[in-house]
Parts: sequence; structure tokens; C-alpha cells
Amino acid sequence: MPGSYLEHALDYIECHLAEAPTIEEVAQATGVTVEQLRAAFLLIAGMTPARYIRERRLSAAASDLMAGGSVTEVAFRYGYDSVEGFSRAFRSWCGTLPSDVAQLGSHMRSPLHIVVDVKGGHLMEYRIVEKDAFRLAGVMARVPMQFEGENPAIAELARDITGEQRAEMNRLMDTEPRRVVNASWNSDTNIQEEAGELTHLIGVPTIARSAGEGLALVEVPALTWAVFPNEGQHPETMQQTTARIYAEWLAEVPWELDGFRMLSFSDVRDDGTAYSEIWVPVRRKA
Repeated sequence: MPGSYLEHALDYIECHLAEAPTIEEVAQATGVTVEQLRAAFLLIAGMTPARYIRERRLSAAASDLMAGGSVTEVAFRYGYDSVEGFSRAFRSWCGTLPSDVAQLGSHMRSPLHIVVDVKGGHLMEYRIVEKDAFRLAGVMARVPMQFEGENPAIAELARDITGEQRAEMNRLMDTEPRRVVNASWNSDTNIQEEAGELTHLIGVPTIARSAGEGLALVEVPALTWAVFPNEGQHPETMQQTTARIYAEWLAEVPWELDGFRMLSFSDVRDDGTAYSEIWVPVRRKA
């Protein structure tokens, strides 16, 4: 498949905007799994595929209205069952009734469109690690999903780790990667907005069967992991590497995601740079 699978997904959505394609239809047409497509949108576009499709349809509808289309014509062109339903969705999206778009003109919300710039030509360093089942011992919470900047809920989770908990985590850390890691999983996969949550853990890999009071112990099954080392300005380099994994690497290798679970750690230096590793569970494509 030439180019990025995300580019193919966006092209498919553009060609089928009026039909309101589902994420399952887009994934099937693109040749990737639903979980891989969902993860790519969340990490690269900052929204779920469902939300992108909904907002892209409304953005296209706004362009048609500004070009002189009637509200009724545009509503049914984009698959809405009624003018009232279209008007509610449109106003919720941009705060304006579709009947007022012609008067607003250039003051309308900017059209939504994602452009994926896959440069290629730069090989990503990675290694494949077969790892037996282990556990993660640490502090854990459901936190809001956030796609830019520091997540205050995760920062608070880190600040609340006690000295006793840190000592216990250091004692338990006995399997690779032997670092304090950040792990996220169980995102709200059916959400339509960015208001969803995921489970986030700050802790250590261990084979211990019990942990001290106040620490959660989470089972991680035997998996194959693709490990991506990266070094540079923190956190920008790690964020760029994560985006490349989903936009480029997965489109070029015989691997696909094996669950939306990711581990990462960073050894941050005084000059603001860091050595980081991103551990992504994968399986061979069928």
C-alpha cells in the first residue's frame, strides 16, 4: 500500500462523506484494524475517527451553504433525516444556525481537514522483544484524554506518589524495562468528543505476585513488543516518534497493534534532552 494508511483512510472518508461511513467501514477499506485506526486518529489528529467524520461532514456542509446551497438541500445531501436534526448538530458544532451561514461568510469557523505529511526515507530504529507475562505495580487512575500539553490529572497522579510507594516500586522493579514507566489503556473507544477517559498507570514492571499497600498490580499477558528508542529534546522527540509509529511505521511493516496499550519511559537530562523508549504491543499481520 503506497503512502500512509491514514492518508488512505482520510481519502476514503472524503469520498464517502455523504454516507457517514463508520470506523469499521473505513478500517476495512484501508486494510488496518479498527484499534489501529482509532489509535492513529487519537494520537495524530487529536480526536476519535467518529468525531472527525462528524465534524468533517459539518465542515463540508458549511462550505456548501456558503456556496449558496439551501439548508434543506445540504441537510439531506449529508445524510441527516431532518432539517431540524441538521440544524441542531450544526449549531452545536459552530454556534451558528445553518440558515445564518450565508450572512456570516468568512466569519464562519475554519473548514476542518487533516493533512498527513509522511516524509519517508528515514528508517525508524526499533527492536522486537518477546516478553513473558508480567505485572505493572504502581499508582493508577482514570484520567481525561488530552492530546496537547501536560495532562494535569497525570501530573497530579505523579505528585501524589508517596515516599513509601516510591521505595516499594524500586524494590519491585525486577524485569525489563527496568524503569518507572507510564502506561495507558482502556480508552473510551465509543466517545464522540474528546471528553473521554483512559486508565493511566505510573509504576514499574515486576514479576512479583503482590505489592505494598496503596499500589495497584496489573496483569500484562505474554506479548510481542516493538521497542522504539529515541533521543532528543523532551518531550517533543518522543511525541514525534509516537506519531511516526502510527502514521508511517505501521504502514510499512508486517506488524499491527495487539491492543491499545503502550509503555514508555524517559531519562530526562538537565539540558532538557532525554533518552526515551516507547514499547508498543504488536502481532504479525494475518
